[in-house]
Parts: sequence; structure tokens; C-alpha cells
Amino acid sequence: MDRFLVEGGRKLKGTVQISGSKNACLPILVASLLTDDPFVLHRVPNLRDVRTTLKILTALGKQVSFQDGTVTIAANGKLKNKLPYELVKQMRASFWVAGPLLARFKAAEIPLPGGCALGARPVDIHLRGFERLGARCVMEKGNVLLSAKALHPAKITLRFPSVGATQNLMMCACLIPGETILENVAKEPEIDDLAAVLSKMGAVVFADGKGRLVIQGKSQLRGMEHTVVADRIESGSYMLAAAATRSDVRVEGCVPEHNSILLDYMEEAGVPLEIGPNYVHIKPYDTPIKPLRIKTAPYPGFATDLQAPWMTFMTLATGAAEVDEDIFENRFMHAPELVRMGADITTEKSIARINGVKSLSGAHVMASDLRGGFALLIAGLCANGTTEIERVYHIDRGYENPEGKLNALGAKVTRYNPDKDDF
Repeated sequence: MDRFLVEGGRKLKGTVQISGSKNACLPILVASLLTDDPFVLHRVPNLRDVRTTLKILTALGKQVSFQDGTVTIAANGKLKNKLPYELVKQMRASFWVAGPLLARFKAAEIPLPGGCALGARPVDIHLRGFERLGARCVMEKGNVLLSAKALHPAKITLRFPSVGATQNLMMCACLIPGETILENVAKEPEIDDLAAVLSKMGAVVFADGKGRLVIQGKSQLRGMEHTVVADRIESGSYMLAAAATRSDVRVEGCVPEHNSILLDYMEEAGVPLEIGPNYVHIKPYDTPIKPLRIKTAPYPGFATDLQAPWMTFMTLATGAAEVDEDIFENRFMHAPELVRMGADITTEKSIARINGVKSLSGAHVMASDLRGGFALLIAGLCANGTTEIERVYHIDRGYENPEGKLNALGAKVTRYNPDKDDF
């Protein structure tokens, strides 16, 4: 498997262009199952999860092409309503096909999904919503069996503002004639991007004055063409890479307001920023990094997906910082690896306490999940010496060409496979 060798201690300088959002494009690609018409999506990042999603669509009977950031999807015979476990086990987002398939066929069989080891992340919120829409949900031999004689619009209150459940129920409701209301929904920008796509397809989707999502479904939806919103997690990750290395980097093609709480915390920590309409310029500085306490929360709170890169940044603060992970359990797996690099971190349940150190040292470490993997990459950029990161396939799930983008800024990150490459 591929690894990264990261030569630390090099300042970054230049502009990094942000890709389309992984978390937006995956459900949008799945929304193509709601129609047989041509479906075109631009600014699609070339990521492992994207390629897996395209394989899923192909397995379900779609004709798919992916070239130069544009995905074109068309009908290719009769759609299927069952997925093989071999594809589903690769990522949790595969479960998003449940909503469109249930809406199209009134029946679907989906194996329970896989993905990063970030705790249970149960699909019960999705299933309770499907039941409210008239479906019967049964678990059998590791599969979720969905069936309905007929589906009907409903008022659904989510017990937690789950992004995946919100998106899954949105897609299903758009193909059920009548008005469905979703309460306590996720409010992430990726929800807005999916809503824009579903509206282009002929449904009516909007947030009312009470913060609810109102969906006026149709009996048939059409194809559409759309450009994916910027990836706010990739944006924030590169902002933190620049801040941690005290570098001069312009993060371009982003939506700064989608990272507003991160930018507020970065400025409070002492990072000088210039914020424009579609860029954030992180400027070099030599003042101490102020330690802060952050708590992850659903949008517009501090993104759980930026918690790991933020922790790397805080390892270099002057004083004691704290991270309260309030979204997922098991999301501190990067902490022991940072400790191997000289960080001073202790964890207890949902709390990580970080005592800042003067410097990090290169070490042999292992990525255990997507965002934790990028946190180790940032640590390697900051460290004295060389860092070797194993299992970079985790990083490839959510960051397009990370070594290319970082090396263009002056980093030295080498991808190699010890089983194939001769060093």
C-alpha cells in the first residue's frame, strides 16, 4: 500500500486551488438514481470515494463517464435495487442509495455500510425516517431490507441533525408527490448544494422560516447540469497546514463563510488572515500560537472533520489547549500518532488535552481515518526530520492529489509503495 514520506521544516508559499466538495458531490451523484435522464456534474474531485460511488452507480445499471472533473451519467438499461457488499463496505456514503432506490422501486436491499472506524454512526435515523414515509425496514443477515406498498409525504423530526439522514430523506421525498417536512435537519452547505440539484431536477426544496426543510415532491424528476460547491473541509485543512507551518499561502476557490468559525478561532490563536470573496490568505507570523478550547458541533459549529487538523495546529501552541469531540466517538485515533512525533496529548472519553510543545519530530506513523491522516500530514510538514505515513489510502478518500498541491507550495512529500518502489 502507498505511503508518504514527508520532509519537514519547509515553509510553504503560493496558491492552492480548492477542489469540489466530496461531501456534496457524493449524494448528488447518488441523486442521479432518481431519473433516467442525462445527469452532468462538474468540479468533481478525483477521489477514492468518488470512484467507489461511480462503481456503485455502474453496478446499479447506470452508464458513467468521468473526465477532467466532469461526470456524465445516463441510463443503461434497467436499474437494479440491490447492492453487493464488496462495494458497500468501502464507504458509509454508499447507504445514500437507499432513499432513491426506495423511491423508485418501493423496495431496496442494502448491506450495512463500511468506511472510517469512527464509532457506530448508526443508520437508525435514516430508517425511522423511511418508516414515516410508509416503508417497512427489516435487518436480515447484515442487510437492510426496505419495502413499501406505497410511499406518502410526512412530517419527520430527526432525533439528531444527521447530514446523511437529511440527504437520504430529501432524495426519497423528492420522488413522493406532496409536501414532506423535515425538522431538526442538518444545515451544512452540502445540504444546500443537494437542494439546488433536486430543485433543478423538478422538485421544490427550501428551508422555511422555522429552520425546517420543506420538500414538494414530484412523480417524476428530470436530468440536470450542476457545478459542485467548494470543499470547505479541504479548504480548512490547507488553511491549518499553512497556519501550523507559519507559511504564506493563499487558499483560493473556497467559500470563506463556510469556514467562518474556523477562521475566527485561527485569528484568535494569532494567525494573520486576509479574507476575500473566494479566498483566504494565511500570512506568515512569528508570534506564539495561543492555545484555545474548541468543541465540535453540527454546522455552523466547529466541524468534526477539522478537529484532527486543528489538533495538530494546537500541538505547537504556547500553553494548554483542549478539544471536545461531541459528534463521533473514536475520533482521537490520530492522537497517539501525534504523540509518537513528540506531541503532548492525553485523551479521556470525548476530551483531548494538548500541552503545546516547541517542535515536533519526524516519525513512522499510521493513518487510521481520513481527517486524522491529513492531520499527520500537517504534522509531518511541521516536524524536524522525515515522517513516514502508512495507509495513505485513507487520505486519498477525501483529498485530491494532496502531495501535488503541497509540493506546488514548496513542500517535499513523496508517495511510494514499499512493495513496488526501490528506495
